[in-house]
Amino acid sequence: MSEKLPLSLVLITCNAAARLRDVLASVPFADEIILVDSGSTDDTAAIATTFGAQVVHQGWMGFGPQKSHAVSLARHDWVLCLDADEALSPQLANSIRGVFGKGVPDYPVYRFARCNVFMGRPLKHGEGYPDYNTRLFRKDSARWSDDIVHEHVLSDMPPRTLEGDLLHYSADDLKIYLDKQNRYTSLAAEKALARGETAPLVRMLLSPLTRFVKFWLVRGGWRDGLPGFVHIVIGCQNSFMKYVKLREFRRQAGQE
Repeated sequence: MSEKLPLSLVLITCNAAARLRDVLASVPFADEIILVDSGSTDDTAAIATTFGAQVVHQGWMGFGPQKSHAVSLARHDWVLCLDADEALSPQLANSIRGVFGKGVPDYPVYRFARCNVFMGRPLKHGEGYPDYNTRLFRKDSARWSDDIVHEHVLSDMPPRTLEGDLLHYSADDLKIYLDKQNRYTSLAAEKALARGETAPLVRMLLSPLTRFVKFWLVRGGWRDGLPGFVHIVIGCQNSFMKYVKLREFRRQAGQE
């Protein structure tokens, strides 16, 4: 058994059984596990309880509000926030143990690199990596934004960086991944509509093109092989579809 740290592991889930066991097993040192579920019909809750997690049912409020609610339920001052398809690498797990080596950390906010594992391959180049994410923090020093999508942690203090990767298993099933991207582009378009953004044709056409040049050529995504190519192309498609949906939403609202 790993020595427990004064730390709450916090997750939000919905039908996360496929990866949840690996996620929870990667954080054996969390003294408390809070899992806020928005209506799973698979074995998510059953798996979580085998790890001693407290499972709380909460209707979907959007990514930012859902994660804020989960953090508010944590008993400890320190929280580690993971998604249900993420796991700590051994190096990152050791880094977190290290900052708790003498009790509680002497700094309140930490970030680490997030590495997409796509089509079975860690993507270390091109789009995303190192994609630093703030996920370990003291509750009085940071909080989740209220964004319904593309949420992030807000803090008045710059985060310190820990060694090791947060492994994001984004595409165990390509169909599920594409369905998720379709939902994300709809949410992003709704958010852009609320901000009053427009979607001129030139922006719609150039956005995916410049994205491909940036991540495939400039940042060397070609070194990640076919999985890297597919990942970048899907990202370009997402950029295009966001603006297509925004134009359609504006038309439906009588703004086009």
